[in-house]
Amino acid sequence: MSTSTAAPRRRRERRDIRRTKVVARLTVFAVATFAFGPVYWLLATALTPDDQVFAFPPRPFPAEPTLDNFVSLGERTVLGNYVLNSVVVASLTAVLSLAAASYMAWSFSRFRYRGRTSLMYLVLASQMFPQAVLLVTLYAVFSVYGLLNTYLALVLAFSTFTLPLCVWMLKGFFDTIPTSLIEAATIDGASRWRVLHSIVLPLSAPGLLAAGLFAFMRGWNDFIFALTLAGPDRQTLPPGLVNTYLGEFQTAWPELMAASLVVSLPVVVAFTALQRYLVGGLAAGAVKG
Repeated sequence: MSTSTAAPRRRRERRDIRRTKVVARLTVFAVATFAFGPVYWLLATALTPDDQVFAFPPRPFPAEPTLDNFVSLGERTVLGNYVLNSVVVASLTAVLSLAAASYMAWSFSRFRYRGRTSLMYLVLASQMFPQAVLLVTLYAVFSVYGLLNTYLALVLAFSTFTLPLCVWMLKGFFDTIPTSLIEAATIDGASRWRVLHSIVLPLSAPGLLAAGLFAFMRGWNDFIFALTLAGPDRQTLPPGLVNTYLGEFQTAWPELMAASLVVSLPVVVAFTALQRYLVGGLAAGAVKG
């Protein structure tokens, strides 16, 4: 190739590289704006005084930022009750989901019996039903058994939807445990119960953390089930915040945004600390067994 033709080609390649970098940066900026824009607007509104929240044109940042909206959260004693309800419901949902999913996943992973494959896909197919469609049925069932307005109703409802993904996630982890390790424990006299609790579950700690975090977040963030199945004394944070700050004649948007930021912090911190386990659990759960 002659020098006269090589030089223009190199210039075109450099232009293509620069163009690719520009497109990549613009794409990253657009995705970041889409992801973090609402969070920024949430913070800006929380720092805005009540008399400036509907100012036009809207400001990207309040002219006179204030922390009064965060300070006023301490005066809302009912928020403490909502926080307690959320912690109890989300924690029990995670525990119940892990307990049931561990035995189901171990059965699907290590035992071969008639109908096993059908049961596995039936568990997965339960995720296809819209949750709102099942709400009416669950409400009727809980009403008959007197479970409405109780923690148990919320925990059972949330566990219904967290269980399928937890089962498949843990099954992926159990599939990666060497069969030779299980056989060695069996030869040494360990029962199936002992093998599961003393060997399999400790080795699957990352998967348990990932499944537990998923179930906890499901119980913490749900709105429609917590609003419908629980009364004022058992409602969790999402419906509790709506009932506290949204009214027929007035809506305290800055206080609502401040409360939303504060109550989101525990989940954000937990997710940040355990995200590597969540990603690992999802990846392991995708392994075909």
